[in-house]
Amino acid sequence: MDRDSIDWRGYIPAITTPFNERFELDLQMLRDLLEWLNQEQMHGIVVAGTTGEWFSMSTEEKVALFRTTGETLRGKMSLIAGCNAFTANETISLASVAKESGFNGVLVTPPPYVRPSDEGVYAFYKDINDAVDIPVCIYNWPPGTGIDMGLELLERLCDLEMVVALKNSTGDSDKFYREARALHDRVRIFGLPMNEQGVRLLDDGVADGLMGSGAVLGRNQPMFFEEYWRGEVKSALRYGAMDRVIMNEWFDDNFIARFGSAQAIMKTALNLQGLPGGMPRRPILPLSDEETDLVRRSLESLKILEDYGEAKRL
Repeated sequence: MDRDSIDWRGYIPAITTPFNERFELDLQMLRDLLEWLNQEQMHGIVVAGTTGEWFSMSTEEKVALFRTTGETLRGKMSLIAGCNAFTANETISLASVAKESGFNGVLVTPPPYVRPSDEGVYAFYKDINDAVDIPVCIYNWPPGTGIDMGLELLERLCDLEMVVALKNSTGDSDKFYREARALHDRVRIFGLPMNEQGVRLLDDGVADGLMGSGAVLGRNQPMFFEEYWRGEVKSALRYGAMDRVIMNEWFDDNFIARFGSAQAIMKTALNLQGLPGGMPRRPILPLSDEETDLVRRSLESLKILEDYGEAKRL
């Protein structure tokens, strides 16, 4: 299995998980959100990722999340299940449910908090690789794991049989470019920015897309890729500039929220549009009124509230 075993490309957002006002997983809200994402022409989605608050969900909730997502969107777009865990055995169990639910692959970080050695990280992924029968996307997420995996380790991981993609969320852009160029012939590379640098990576064929957060701008985010694929680079960059607004106003260079938390920001952005973002679950707290105003002002500057609010009224 290698990069050509899958067709993942474009904008594949890590989506939020809707919890209701009692902080329970709300499957109807989830279905509504999934239908909206399909309507907005996402190229795929990641569920139970960092944005999806996997860390506060029980195994039973993740099973329900995977099954409901599969029932709703199977065959309509690429479905990737976040199967992050502290042990390989737990990841393997979740990957089995994802496969049964119709997912096309799984996304896995090194064990968070633990900070194992390079050999420990390799052993973790090797155990998963040897036990699953579903494509694996390696997720390099330094803020969440405390590890920014180096090229030598990534090369070893990308040689594992079931590994087909790398989501590289390092905050070091030079490192991202070096690793993309070194690994793109083996795995699909996700994490390119929606700007001129991203266009160059697409032109050079060394990156395949972005597994960004939330999809809160709707079709405006996948349209960066759609326009690029049509040869309309100037139009693509106009869509990309919209994504860069929220990335610059809401997040720092390491993809850490400038205020509140990323999960609460994304849910607030959806809720302001009348979409089923729902509540964050502790330890993530809702945004304050002042923080909500920051999100609102960004969306207003992009005319998102105006456009989507009008569409909903119709």
